[in-house]
Amino acid sequence: MPVDERPRERMARGGAGALSDAELVALLIEPGRRGKSSLDIAREVVADGLLALARREWMPGKPVGSLGASRVARIAAALELGRRIAALSVTGAEPVRDPAVLAPRLIARYAHCVQETFGGIYLDARRRITSEREIYIGTLTSASVSPRDVFRWALHDHATAVVVFHNHPSGDPSPSPQDLAFTAKLADIGRGLGVDVLDHIIVAGNAFVSLQQRDLM
Repeated sequence: MPVDERPRERMARGGAGALSDAELVALLIEPGRRGKSSLDIAREVVADGLLALARREWMPGKPVGSLGASRVARIAAALELGRRIAALSVTGAEPVRDPAVLAPRLIARYAHCVQETFGGIYLDARRRITSEREIYIGTLTSASVSPRDVFRWALHDHATAVVVFHNHPSGDPSPSPQDLAFTAKLADIGRGLGVDVLDHIIVAGNAFVSLQQRDLM
C-alpha cells in the first residue's frame, strides 16, 4: 500500500472521521504481521459490522482470530472508553427533564449485550441522577424481574423517581405486551411508595423506544 494511503497518513490529512471502520481498527492493532497488514486483519475483525464487534467478548486472555492478547486489550479499552463517554451525556449534577435524553448512554452500554439486562436509573427529588443499577441479567432472550428489586434500590438510594430500562438482544426495541404490563405494574406500585416511574426505555442496536414518549404509560 502506498505510504500516503495508509490509515495513519490518511488520518493526519483528514482526521479520524475520514477513515473507514476497518482503518480505525487497524490503527488500534498495528503493526500487522508477516504476510498480512494491520488493515487486512482489521477488515476481518469488522467483517460482520460494528455491532457484532461490540457484542464480541474482548478479553485479553482470550485471543480473537489472529489477534493476540495485547491487541484484544486495545480494542476492549477503546470500546469501553466509547461507552463511558456516551454515559457522560447526562451527569449527576444535571436534572433529567426528559427521560429520553438517557437513551444514548443506555444504547452505548447495553444495546450490544447478547443477554437481556434490566436496570434502573434512580433520581432524587430534583430529578438528578443518584445511581444506575443493573437489577437483573437474564438469558439470551428474556429477563425475569421482580418489582420488589426495582423499588428496593429506590429506597436504598433515597430516590424519588426511577427510569427503568432493558435491552432487546433481538435487535428490535419494540415493546412486548409483557413489557407494557410490567411497566404498568411498576407505575402502580411506585405511586403507593412515593417513587415515580418516569419512563421505561428499551434499547436495541442503535435504536430505542421510550414508553413515555409513545404515551404507553
